[in-house]
Amino acid sequence: MADGVSIALLTCDLRVHDNPGLHAAAREGARVVPLFVLDDAVRAAGFVPPNRAAFLADCLADLDRSLRDRGGSLLVLRGDAVAQTVRLAKALGGAQVHVAEGVSGFAQHREQRLLAALGQQLTVHQAVSTTVAPGLLLPTGRDHYAVFGAYHRRWLLAERRKPLPAPRKLTLPQLPFPGLDMTAVRARLAKAGRPAPGLMAGGETAGRQRLRAWLGSGAVDDYPRLQDDLNADGTSRLSPYLHFGCLSATEAAHRATREGSPGADAFLRQLAWRDFHHQLLAARPDCARSDYRTRQDHWRVDPAELDAWRTGRTGYPLVDAGMRQLLHEGWMHNRARMVTASFLSKTLYLDWRSGAEHFLRHLVDGDVANNQLNWQWVAGTGTDTRPNRVLNPLRQAERFDPQGDYVRRWVPELAQLPGAAVHRPWQLPAADRAGLDYPQPLVALDESLARFRRARGR
Repeated sequence: MADGVSIALLTCDLRVHDNPGLHAAAREGARVVPLFVLDDAVRAAGFVPPNRAAFLADCLADLDRSLRDRGGSLLVLRGDAVAQTVRLAKALGGAQVHVAEGVSGFAQHREQRLLAALGQQLTVHQAVSTTVAPGLLLPTGRDHYAVFGAYHRRWLLAERRKPLPAPRKLTLPQLPFPGLDMTAVRARLAKAGRPAPGLMAGGETAGRQRLRAWLGSGAVDDYPRLQDDLNADGTSRLSPYLHFGCLSATEAAHRATREGSPGADAFLRQLAWRDFHHQLLAARPDCARSDYRTRQDHWRVDPAELDAWRTGRTGYPLVDAGMRQLLHEGWMHNRARMVTASFLSKTLYLDWRSGAEHFLRHLVDGDVANNQLNWQWVAGTGTDTRPNRVLNPLRQAERFDPQGDYVRRWVPELAQLPGAAVHRPWQLPAADRAGLDYPQPLVALDESLARFRRARGR
């Protein structure tokens, strides 16, 4: 350690509360440099589209304010994250570097490169983005759990660390070179393009307020009953804050448990699913693009159908409502994600990768582990124990949007249709359909199901 100087390289942990890397850097070094690198490789790979770029700008500005309140500030550099970190560590005389563990292939490679360049100067902190570290729970003879039920049983019994407090005071060393100011950071991220008009605000402050309000209002009590109700929208909407690490999954789990709500178990189960996917991707990074369990699918190629799905013009109102919510908010209700994904991969029988790519382009919580592996679960190439499961959009509408209010909110051309009739506009008399600017269904559900079963040999 160089004269008590530590660097906290921030990646998936853009917060001051319960941040093991920042906490260790502050404890270890008399002076601390919180560092974030706008990595050109991440941008070039397409992982900073407009919605996540705008949310990230909020996160960085909010983090900088929180650090300044404690006497520090955020140093933002641009370039290769490893090269810039090593450059800074050397310029500071060999500072100790702290970084959060990642699970993607890109993150693992980044840590390997940092280790090769820094050696014992590098400390990697586990379980920063999850409640249980990816490699902590292992079945006998395997490097990861492939079935959620077995993993969840172990997860419930796992010992978790207690959330760490935010540092009270930070002291910056004399920086060897300047970074980007927040105006320049925001301007650079804005080059990604115009974000969704209904995008939520980013940052730790907003995330903690949302968690506090959701737990304090008693909404978590109704979570088991309302989490799939599309119109009620009883979800926490915390996923973007968890993805960017401006909210700690460990703290969220701790606070939900402490509240003693009957809905806490259902909420914790969703956090367990998140941890499950992270441990799976950590063990199998190739699952970001390749089938976890191949079914020898010969996916159809139909650009027109894919475009209709992307724009919410499939002729199935519940599917179209979900896709339009995505375009407007950069977020989609989880039940709608499952329905729209099943429609693309099982009903249209188009490659799940094309759907996952579209989701990653627009979702503010676009997370490689959760997005890709949830897509694979729905497509039947992942960990689902019933790989031929098909979510019928009409039955899903009857169960989770029985009065059609969710559809009417996002498909305004059908807003005048009463009740459940909104889910089957093609059944209206011809005279009533004539005034609707809404397409006929792309495909009949019974025909598509037969096609899917033939394709899989069942």
